Amino acid sequence: MKKTSTRLADGRELIYYDLRDDVVRDAVDRRPLERTVTTSEIRQDVLLGDSVAVASHRQGRTYHPPADECPLCPSRDGRLSEIPDSSYDVVVFENRFPSLAGDSGRCEVVCFTSDHNASFADLTEEQAGLVLDAWTDRTAELSHLPAVEQVFCFENRGAEIGVTLGHPHGQIYAYPFTTPRTALMLRSLAAHKEATGGGNLFDAVLEHELADERIVLQSEHWVAFVPYAAHWPYEVHLYPRRRVPDLLGLDEAARTEFPKVYLELLKRFDRIFGEGEPPTPYIAAWHQAPFGTLDEFDGVTRDDFALHLELFTIRRTSGKLKFLAGSESGMSVFINDVPPEAAARRLREVASS
Repeated sequence: MKKTSTRLADGRELIYYDLRDDVVRDAVDRRPLERTVTTSEIRQDVLLGDSVAVASHRQGRTYHPPADECPLCPSRDGRLSEIPDSSYDVVVFENRFPSLAGDSGRCEVVCFTSDHNASFADLTEEQAGLVLDAWTDRTAELSHLPAVEQVFCFENRGAEIGVTLGHPHGQIYAYPFTTPRTALMLRSLAAHKEATGGGNLFDAVLEHELADERIVLQSEHWVAFVPYAAHWPYEVHLYPRRRVPDLLGLDEAARTEFPKVYLELLKRFDRIFGEGEPPTPYIAAWHQAPFGTLDEFDGVTRDDFALHLELFTIRRTSGKLKFLAGSESGMSVFINDVPPEAAARRLREVASS
């Protein structure tokens, strides 16, 4: 992997990640952009104990542009985009309309490929491996920023999810706090560790799932399963067999095997609802240990946390979505229409050829 860092016309950082070492990236952003001004603010909900990012400047962000005006395509044929060069392998840049900025963290966009009509599942294993390298590199770099406590790499796919740009891309949020969902996991870790005299809850969950019927696929270094208490109609958790706290902890064998396993999972997701159906909308989310202090989580260390990816769709059956209505949105109690065992069975049935 070759990494080349540059600046866009408004001062934002842009980084090219290339498969070949001889690629030269010296294209200049020729757009007449003024410096980005953001209004991000973190507010604490004293009743729930969580945080809300208030970012009114995002109201003006680009919204469903036509394909020939996509800001994530390379700059070609006189049309200037967020990527100054005429081609790229993987690109990461600071979001022009970030939810988090400055002392409130940082938001980045990850473009998986220059092909506007592709999806992550269309990447080659080599290309998917380069995306993994980019995620890992950005996790390392962002973890050193003074304002950052947790790094979250994720992909939203599909208009149903709320995606406003059709180009295959994901995002990275660098939060100035430990997110509520991670805090819940850390509290459960701490309680299990105390109750079992030092046992690890993630290890126990993985051991339990390996012995059950919800395994979707497994390889030498990775295991994918539908969790016992899945929140979403089709939800898969992907774990490395060797527990590590973050992407930086993956060894070379796990990194090498990841693209094949992950691409297979994504292809199965597109087969869930049968031929002729539109692409399955999904969220793919990496859960990594926070980089800040864990003193509030009795006896838990970063090494107790288990890196894992959660992949789920909001489509519950052909042509129907799972909406977060009263119970889910109002009380955070999910009601799942698809039994996890049935979801796992379906995902095994649609193994790609």
